[in-house]
Amino acid sequence: MVNTAAMYVKETTSTYGARGALLFVKSLPGVRYNEIVEIDLGTETRVGQVIDVSKDVTVIQVFGGTSAIAQGKTVVRFRGETLKLPVSIDMLGRIFDGLGRPIDGGPPITPEDYLDIHGNPLNPAVRIPPSEPIETGISVIDALLTLVRGQKLPIFSGSGLPHNRVAMQIVRQAAVRGTEEKFAVVFGAIGVTHEEAMYFLNELRRMGALDRTIAFITTASAPTVEKLALPRVALTAAEFLAWKYDMHVLTILTDMTNYCEALRELSAAREEVPGRRGYPGYMYTDLATIYERAGRVEGKKGSMTIMPILTMPDDDITHPIPDLTGYITEGQIVLSRELWRKGIYPPVDVFLSLSRLMKEGIGPGKTREDHREVFSQLIAAYAEGQHIRELTMIVGTESLSERDRKYLEFADVFERRFINQGEYERRTFEETLDLAWEILSILPEEELRQIRDETIKKYHPKYRKRT
Repeated sequence: MVNTAAMYVKETTSTYGARGALLFVKSLPGVRYNEIVEIDLGTETRVGQVIDVSKDVTVIQVFGGTSAIAQGKTVVRFRGETLKLPVSIDMLGRIFDGLGRPIDGGPPITPEDYLDIHGNPLNPAVRIPPSEPIETGISVIDALLTLVRGQKLPIFSGSGLPHNRVAMQIVRQAAVRGTEEKFAVVFGAIGVTHEEAMYFLNELRRMGALDRTIAFITTASAPTVEKLALPRVALTAAEFLAWKYDMHVLTILTDMTNYCEALRELSAAREEVPGRRGYPGYMYTDLATIYERAGRVEGKKGSMTIMPILTMPDDDITHPIPDLTGYITEGQIVLSRELWRKGIYPPVDVFLSLSRLMKEGIGPGKTREDHREVFSQLIAAYAEGQHIRELTMIVGTESLSERDRKYLEFADVFERRFINQGEYERRTFEETLDLAWEILSILPEEELRQIRDETIKKYHPKYRKRT
């Protein structure tokens, strides 16, 4: 929502014409990129944003389109400021559109402050390396792809895969350790269908975690500029909670592919030279301005963690959107169509997935002392089981040794019981690690080469039953 308290600083009636959602006006001295503009049509007033400035022409993207704008008869007022979001702690438990306007039937927010949606870059010299875990309640993520406060960890999905359900499960279940730690979730849905929007709205309203959640939702029919503004609006609200109220904030943004499509649409309207597959050449920089708002800062107790979700066109992980996202973020969680066909939820491909900051966020005092060794052993054993699966397709199961059969059994049970989890089932770190030990006990003890003997004696089900 635009701050309407500002004074107008410049105005002109010299409009050159309009195309789509773009309005072209004569440039005035001092007009800035991203500056907010009001277009007075006489019968109504629309808001726009400066997206390009040259010596002669200023290009404005109009919120709501350019219909009824008459050349030479429309008054364009430049406000001298960028788009700002009114923020307040009362935003928790509320649902807004892409510009921060309430859509849940509640009253407008009484703002504590107005913040520029583009934020302020974090000084690299005062960043703190992320090192504390967030418990999502989903075993495959918590055990093998641990999310760390201040991290940016995307989910790569495909059309028809249950990324929206995974997103809602994380919103419901995510938490941080410590009774004094304040935790909040900011959820942003960009350019979703009306069916998806209703799913998100219904889930948010019925879940018990809404009082610690701020949601921003914009549909596919919304103006392009609203889709482009939503992730920045959501992150601005998250930064307010993190830096003003010392909260640990997890921001989930879905679907960033829709954001990139809106960026390509705007680039084409501006007749820019296209880059890979028609996306603008500056898409990497644009995405970086969003993702790099994650982090921890010296002198601030709170943290900013970002989980963007994107659908890969044609399941192509080399597509420009996942490709550029992977360069900026610290790993990825990849959903598998093969596991989904098997009925596994959430269908996470553990071999294509990676959390680069996981090693900093696990261990004694964070998750549990055996976490690192259990992680290594699970990956090694599942890889061996997958290899034997492929081998049986050639030689059959009759020629397998007893050891091979145990690994084959382990791979099946690992998928059915560990990766597979109920959509409304929450597991703590301890429950996840105990389940991992139960599944690892399928293998002979001498095969647990990634785990020290003293750790086996302490956590292996065989020895725990004796004590």
